[in-house]
Amino acid sequence: MNIIVNGRHLEITPALRSYAEEKIGRFEKYISNITEAVVTLGVEKYRHKAEVLLKVNGVMIQAESVTGEVYSSIDEVVEKLEKQVLKHKEKIHSYRKGEKKAPAIVAAGTSERGRIIKNKRFDMKPMSPEEAVDQMELLDKDFFVFNNDASGVINVVYRRRDGNYGLIEPVR
Repeated sequence: MNIIVNGRHLEITPALRSYAEEKIGRFEKYISNITEAVVTLGVEKYRHKAEVLLKVNGVMIQAESVTGEVYSSIDEVVEKLEKQVLKHKEKIHSYRKGEKKAPAIVAAGTSERGRIIKNKRFDMKPMSPEEAVDQMELLDKDFFVFNNDASGVINVVYRRRDGNYGLIEPVR
């Protein structure tokens, strides 16, 4: 696994890099096919933030944590990631057995209007809407844009307020 440790308004010391790499490296015992782990450590005012993105066979698992101290942020984000990685392994195991489990339901948050402040680009592997819902849950997001493997066009799955999911498909 390739572990990349970045700092945002924070100098990454050798001890900090080593600590982060050791903690994130433990995930290889859970999932052997992690290709890359991107760890971003930052500081805003007096809050330390740790973000981790694991790339596993085209699936991304993400978690973040904000605490008063950088090492505790790393510890907390590792705990969150551990839960998500185990959940991912369980889903893979269930799919292999032919079982389809309903994903956990989480209430959607609210957001205020604003302007575009972030632009993301990413590779989209073709997947089914069910796989897209799983990916959305692993990333802990309210929606997920994906390339539908059946139709070959871009679709969006999203979490509805009633706890169910929606699928947006463009009309041809």
